[in-house]
Amino acid sequence: MTPLRMCGGCRESRPKEELVRIVRKPDGQICIDKTYKSDGRGAYVCKSEKCFDIACRKNWFRRCLKSDIRQETFDEIREYITALE
Repeated sequence: MTPLRMCGGCRESRPKEELVRIVRKPDGQICIDKTYKSDGRGAYVCKSEKCFDIACRKNWFRRCLKSDIRQETFDEIREYITALE
């Protein structure tokens, strides 16, 4: 059975492969986890710009990852999600 994860935007539970995983690695680096297997704290969001915007407004990533995130990282995630849509 595929594990379910909750989107930080719409708050719906979906199979993790349907979501984008953002991870804070043990060294503090925050990046997109395309393999869904990287070590570290993860936060999930749907592959939609709308959900990403809602999650950003709610500070979902900062709260889940327990870390501040640079604007360049948000821009990189937005570009990745836009390319998936």
